[in-house]
Amino acid sequence: MNEMTLDQVLTKHHKDNAIVDVDEPTVKLVVFALGNDWFAFHGNHIREILAQVDVFFVPGCPPSIEGVINVRGDIESVIRPRELLGLPDSGAYTCSSVLLGRGGGVSSGVRVDRVIDVIDAPQSSVQPPPATLPERMRLLALGVVHFQEHLVIVLNIDTMFAEFSRGLG
Repeated sequence: MNEMTLDQVLTKHHKDNAIVDVDEPTVKLVVFALGNDWFAFHGNHIREILAQVDVFFVPGCPPSIEGVINVRGDIESVIRPRELLGLPDSGAYTCSSVLLGRGGGVSSGVRVDRVIDVIDAPQSSVQPPPATLPERMRLLALGVVHFQEHLVIVLNIDTMFAEFSRGLG
């Protein structure tokens, strides 16, 4: 009888197979849609997801500011990220959500058409942004990840809020 040790069996079995690292670090992503495009923010920058919140218009604000909201007594601005990303404005905010985010010393709400999911993605699945992204989007992109057969652009909320604060939105 030919006896093999466990190490020999595993070596033989995995000789041509890749070993999966089950302890691979993950990153939490809040995946959302703006029209047909899917985006994500790192979950550690999103404090809360608000569904169907009343936004109050403030006269004299730039077009990228939708207005303000009252969150348990705190007043937060709500920005529309479409201009910063170079996307057309859909104008339809009836079923949308607001992501309360913090980045670059700024706290604000970000209007999204819909929240898709909150996921834990392996860090290795986040790839560098492709050169084919439009320039405005590429400036805000940290990377891309594939989720549910969609390309999801992972956005840098620090850079987005900095661009917004500089008045480029």
